[in-house]
Amino acid sequence: MEDLVRIYKKLLRETDTRFLRYLYDEIDWKNRIVGIRGARGVGKTTLMLQHIKKELNPEESLYVNADDLYFSNHRLIDLAERLVQRGIRYFFIDEIHKYKDWSRELKLIYDYYSELNVVFSGSSILDLNKGTSDLSRRAVVYQLYGLSFREYLALFHDVRLPSFSLDEILAGEPERLKLKTPLLFFEDYLKRGYYPFALMDGYSEKLRQIVNLTLETDIPVFANLPASMGRKFKHLLMIIAQSVPFKPNMSKIAEMIGAGRNLLPEYFLYIEDAGMISQLRDETGGVRGLGKVEKVYLDNPNLVYALAEENVNVGNLRETFFLSQMKVRQSVSASSISDFQIGRRTFEIGGKSKSKKQIERAEEGYVVKDQIELSAGNVLPLWWFGFNY
Repeated sequence: MEDLVRIYKKLLRETDTRFLRYLYDEIDWKNRIVGIRGARGVGKTTLMLQHIKKELNPEESLYVNADDLYFSNHRLIDLAERLVQRGIRYFFIDEIHKYKDWSRELKLIYDYYSELNVVFSGSSILDLNKGTSDLSRRAVVYQLYGLSFREYLALFHDVRLPSFSLDEILAGEPERLKLKTPLLFFEDYLKRGYYPFALMDGYSEKLRQIVNLTLETDIPVFANLPASMGRKFKHLLMIIAQSVPFKPNMSKIAEMIGAGRNLLPEYFLYIEDAGMISQLRDETGGVRGLGKVEKVYLDNPNLVYALAEENVNVGNLRETFFLSQMKVRQSVSASSISDFQIGRRTFEIGGKSKSKKQIERAEEGYVVKDQIELSAGNVLPLWWFGFNY
């Protein structure tokens, strides 16, 4: 246990609290058990350590990584008992999905040690309802996404600006930001601004490593699939990367990757939950609903650049950005007449020369254009939508 404490204190010393993610103030940290889900690399670890450093007594807290060798012959619940005996009140567990029977033991910790508050993080694919116990009634779980364009400006360039609701964006509120050279910032964001670790060297290589680990390790382990499935998931993701946005032909894709057609929807869902793709459904279901899948996108623009490389399609890039930003706060679905539908509002995404033709029949339509800085009626700059969170 002393090694766990040593590592925890080292990580805490190295944690910077000058920039906080959008989710930090939305979490009710007073709940007895809080979960933070998110794809690899979006900042879950930093979020937990920042909370300890800013709000708690470090001597009454402990952060551990469930992937630590310590847990090869020690149980979480036994460690929880030792913490209570030592007067520790706050227990932070990172990468909980790496620990076998995590759900059952968290339930026991909750039931047996009421004096201990637990915060855990896990992969986006982590499903509380699939646990061996009904943890979903006890835990309050939050989803952490990658950096918005607004957050990128704050973290990378120390340009701190407010967020806007969708109604405020459509009303032109971002016009008052007076941001200098927004299009230069925006171009950089699309390439390397979604993941906080882009501040470090070797970003592209690290992003590819995250993709490989997610597909070859996280998903097969979570879904109890053979390790060989990792290669099929990688093949599937490359097909998507080279084709998006596209409407999946399940029979053709099944033949290409050598998998059963009936299993493909489940595989797509695993990859989506792991933060690699977004499936856009019709208006009966939205992005995460049960509607029919109309299009498949990579999850964010950085993945487009990392996987499509020299074959980046600018039209796809724009739509990917819009969807990645808006799905955090809105229910986004495919439009029958244009690109996207959010409630009664229709959005057509394009470049400077995009016309209004496709939204003429819309109840309330907007043309969202790249490469413009100012709005004109229902024509809005694409980068504005990066201020939604």
